[in-house]
Amino acid sequence: MKTGLADAAVETAPIVLLAGDVAGEEALAPGQPAGDAASQDAVLVRARAFAEPLLAGERFDTGEDALAHADGVAAILQAIGAAPTMRAAAYLVYAGDYLAKPEEVIAKAYGESYASLVAHTRKLVQVQRSAREALGDAVLDAAQQAAQVERVRKMLLAFSRDLRVVLLRLASRLQTLRYYAASKQACPQALARESMQVFAPLANRLGIWQIKWEIEDLAFRFQQPDEYRRIASLLDEKRVEREQVVEAARTRLGAVLAEVGVHAEVQGRPKHLYSIWKKMRGKQLDFERVLDVRALRVIVDDVPACYATLGRVHELWRSLPEEFDDYIARPKANGYQSLHTVVLDEQDRPIEIQIRTTAMHEHAESGIAAHWAYKEAGARGYAGVSAGGDFEEQVAQARKAVLRQLLAWERELVEPGGDSAPGQGLFDDRIYVFTPQAAIIELPAGATAIDFAYTLHTDLGHRCRGARVDGAMVTLNTPLASGQTVEIVAVKEGGPSLDWLNGELGYLRSSRAKTKVRAWFNALTQQHTIARGREAVEKLLQREGRTAIKLDELASQLGFRNAEALFEVVGKDEFSLRNIETLLRPPEPLPDPDEALAQRLRRGPSRDTTPKGGVLVVGVESLLTTLARCCRPAPPDAIGGYVTRGKGVAIHRTGCSNFRQMAGRAPERVIGVAWGRPRGDAPAVYPVDVAVEAADRQGLLRDISELFAKEKMNVVGVHTQSLRGTAWMTFTVEISDSARLQAVLGSVCQVSGVRSARRR
Repeated sequence: MKTGLADAAVETAPIVLLAGDVAGEEALAPGQPAGDAASQDAVLVRARAFAEPLLAGERFDTGEDALAHADGVAAILQAIGAAPTMRAAAYLVYAGDYLAKPEEVIAKAYGESYASLVAHTRKLVQVQRSAREALGDAVLDAAQQAAQVERVRKMLLAFSRDLRVVLLRLASRLQTLRYYAASKQACPQALARESMQVFAPLANRLGIWQIKWEIEDLAFRFQQPDEYRRIASLLDEKRVEREQVVEAARTRLGAVLAEVGVHAEVQGRPKHLYSIWKKMRGKQLDFERVLDVRALRVIVDDVPACYATLGRVHELWRSLPEEFDDYIARPKANGYQSLHTVVLDEQDRPIEIQIRTTAMHEHAESGIAAHWAYKEAGARGYAGVSAGGDFEEQVAQARKAVLRQLLAWERELVEPGGDSAPGQGLFDDRIYVFTPQAAIIELPAGATAIDFAYTLHTDLGHRCRGARVDGAMVTLNTPLASGQTVEIVAVKEGGPSLDWLNGELGYLRSSRAKTKVRAWFNALTQQHTIARGREAVEKLLQREGRTAIKLDELASQLGFRNAEALFEVVGKDEFSLRNIETLLRPPEPLPDPDEALAQRLRRGPSRDTTPKGGVLVVGVESLLTTLARCCRPAPPDAIGGYVTRGKGVAIHRTGCSNFRQMAGRAPERVIGVAWGRPRGDAPAVYPVDVAVEAADRQGLLRDISELFAKEKMNVVGVHTQSLRGTAWMTFTVEISDSARLQAVLGSVCQVSGVRSARRR
């Protein structure tokens, strides 16, 4: 038994076609104009004659006779107004399934356009089979099923550049459902479910209402046979009465409108079974309360005629005010316009009446109003769901996807001797590929196996080392194409390569994957920095004999949230180990400064010119002194002393603004001081502050710190601040001679990015 393209109808999903998605047809009969009606009929006859010996006696795996299926598809296409060349395509597609080299044979006999149609349709069949397996996965919940269906729709759009492919798949599915219904065989549930979820919305979006209703009713019949029979029974019981009521109302209204000079077309509008059942379920209604089982549609010339007709309707029958909607004055969000009213006839039987202009009718029936979006999305909970956020986008797509426009394009493209290239699809920037389990993955166009791996799982992307595409090994920078099945070859442990971030090599396309690769390398760099900082801190603790200290407590005392934060700044050379030494070795407590000062003042002047501490205080021996933090004096700065309350004598530079202010307020507290010679061989060192302004950049702090270290100036404190690309830094360095500091500041100014360096 041959697996033919009829069952391929089992493998389709709804798509949206745009104006550019139609591939042109070329002249099929050499020497004859393709647009000529007679030549197109001849092509149809020739195509069927070509396919008949190939299809005769063959059966698809649905059990259908291949030739009968092709005839049925051609008949469905004829019913929706397709050109003869379109119906001829149906025969050639099915015949191609029984040819050794179908594309070559059909290209030679009928042209490249039909060869492309056969190739696209066969490829689409393969994709749809995989998609059906994914949709049938019982593990998926409702939300995942819905998302998967939508991905299938978009994926099929990427494949269906040729309008003929779309219409063939739709007609083929309907013909398969008709076969199961006529033969009274059990239809596979996967086929019925896919027909309802995929093909009916496709027909709905394209505005092919007769196909949409028939697919829905047949799929409903196979999926829920008990409910189908119940609704059918309710309708059958009242069919004759309903038809009589509708016909009587139609005739009466038409006559009344003719009398008052309103040109109108009055139609009886049937309600199909699935629509009735969905409305009963969605609105929790009994059958008797479904008011539009009896329905009329009135089509008039203009808007004034709509309201005139409404007035005549309400004069004829008693209206239900709560069931009146004026969608002309207040169109729906999707642009749909019409007057809706429900009236009761003489026996109080409800009749729904829709009144619209011809333009409004075309707008609604052709799909431009995107009526499908309202029905599928279920505005305000219709049928149990609510409208999605991309409603406006769907409406815009639907406006371009109406059936009559598509068929018009299909006919216009049949021009004498010309080939028309496929248009650009809506989703040219996306591709849709499969996992080995047939799940559909959406990726940007040009994506690679690495992008695919990162989309599945970050860890899988890190460990990706190879890929198989449709069973064949490919390089990791090979661009993927829609419909391919991708399998990742991964190692147990490992990380990405830096080459992946090189745009010229083409390993990554998606921003998501690039972000994850960068994050991996950033984390790796941070780990190395933390390890380097940990090593430095632990060595310091060993030298100090404080290895028992808890590292998190040490970090907290230094103002960090945890030990790793401390290790990181130490590893970046942004935090001096001297701060830790200072914390571990607190200074010895000083005696009461007031008492010490009082005793020394009572002793009188000293002849020792070099008291301890390196500062000579005139007339006072061993006087308690402190170097003022505001000006940080150091030899050979000119200095002065100020006797403070409780802190001895504060030594300032004579040019210090604070010193001048204090001397002005209390001149009696100023005493003369001078630098003395330090005792012993080791020179005395003094802390001074250096202010640096620079353009902020990575490694700036490290470069300046290294310069101070090279000049053998110990940095005991750093404070940095950065704003809008400018860094302000204050370094506290220990010096023995402030004169030498000027030379060092000149070297600091030579560091890249430094704008100024001065002593504070």
